[in-house]
Amino acid sequence: MKAEVGDRIVVASGTLHRPIRDGEILQVGEGGGGPYLVRWSDSGNESLFFPGPDAHVEHAQRESTPGGQQSSAAPRTEPTKTWRVDIYLYEDQAATSANAVLHSDVPAPLDVRGEARRSPADPDLPAVGDEVAAARALRHLADRLLEMASSDLSDAEGHPVSLSS
Repeated sequence: MKAEVGDRIVVASGTLHRPIRDGEILQVGEGGGGPYLVRWSDSGNESLFFPGPDAHVEHAQRESTPGGQQSSAAPRTEPTKTWRVDIYLYEDQAATSANAVLHSDVPAPLDVRGEARRSPADPDLPAVGDEVAAARALRHLADRLLEMASSDLSDAEGHPVSLSS
């Protein structure tokens, strides 16, 4: 098995119901062989990987340059990280609440809330309440992420930084 930096390693589990794991090859061994330094797409962690029979390399698309050499300037098609948002809806007679919970590589999930209230004169359309409450929760989540990024940049740069949508 030979690889180049930028290729992807894919490992199919030999155990039923276990996920396929993949990552970007950051460093190769002698002659393009293993072991490989890999950044795993499911965790973002980097580790040394010794490929076995359940692994294969997906070669990166490379463009030819004027001198005939290969370039690895192809855009990424695989995600490097995966974040998940779960939305929980709670309904009563005239209101709907939504909790949006972001699960990311940060140890604690980020939990925000959005609400929708129905006026007694409005028609009873629960789906609309769900949509409004979920939209407001997601807006609060976006605002919170921008606040966190602003704070992180302010700390890194030593002066206030304000990001807006």
